[in-house]
Amino acid sequence: MVSAMLLLLLGVLLGPCAGDNLFLSRHFFLQSGWEEMTLGGRRHPLSLELLEAVVEDLASLRSGLLGVGVDLQLELDCRELLTAFAEGSMRLTGCLVRSARPVRICQNCYLQFRDVSEELENITRVVGNTTESNHCAKSLLISDRLQIVVVLYKFFIDTWQKANCANCLKNKSEGLSNSTEMFLALFNESLACFEHNLQKQEDNLIPGNFTEVCKNCSTTYKKLNAMYNMMQQGELNDESGEQSHLCIDVEDAMNITRRLWSMTFNCSVPCSDTVPVIAVSSFILFLPVVFYLSTLLHSKQKKRILILPKRIQSNTSFVSIQEKCN
Repeated sequence: MVSAMLLLLLGVLLGPCAGDNLFLSRHFFLQSGWEEMTLGGRRHPLSLELLEAVVEDLASLRSGLLGVGVDLQLELDCRELLTAFAEGSMRLTGCLVRSARPVRICQNCYLQFRDVSEELENITRVVGNTTESNHCAKSLLISDRLQIVVVLYKFFIDTWQKANCANCLKNKSEGLSNSTEMFLALFNESLACFEHNLQKQEDNLIPGNFTEVCKNCSTTYKKLNAMYNMMQQGELNDESGEQSHLCIDVEDAMNITRRLWSMTFNCSVPCSDTVPVIAVSSFILFLPVVFYLSTLLHSKQKKRILILPKRIQSNTSFVSIQEKCN
């Protein structure tokens, strides 16, 4: 479009110099509001006023098209930021999908999540000490109603928060916390014990008999279960007050272990608090019996006291005196 207008202007300028008149034999439109001009087959020279108007409209049209071109083309630094965010999002998305089952999101993807967060901070970082945002933030975040970058990052944040991954990591996502590493070590030890004893069980050729697993892996399972309970109790003392659950990796690992232990292997661990529970339950059951027995033993039966009239009392005493005399 611009090249065609330039050729038109060049013809207008060179036509008079060559001694020829410039003639138009087709319809053309300009954005300045000119009406459609039909010159047909007759030749009409352009006046000086018309030539000036063509030059002005061509200049405004060229500047408008150049302005559109600037909007469509991102600046180099903004394109580099967008490319870095796209590559980081691709790595994080792939890690989330690969770690979906069994759930290993927090322990496998925390580095990728940290990288994506840093790349978004680079886009929204303020310039120097001023309050003005990076000039790329407007182009990449709020230039259209879809806001793909914002929507995608919000999805990552929501997934990370629902998984409670912060409860498994150290500050600033530098790595797994000590308690999480201890739990995962016990979890791997339990799975290794299950697998080892299952192989021994297959040699006995007794299907459905997992006594060796229950016997040899009971200690490891107790340690894992105790560690999980301790982590659950420890979360109540968290200073942040935001993490109400353990991270999804720990919960899923414990669920898998308990399902294998109770449903697959049909094992059971005797509860160490059985004796106190039985004693307290028995005491509560016998409380009504003790209450009624104590009521019968210590209650006094009310006896009716017969109050005799004074005259009867005197006669009775007189009779008794006579009997003594006789």
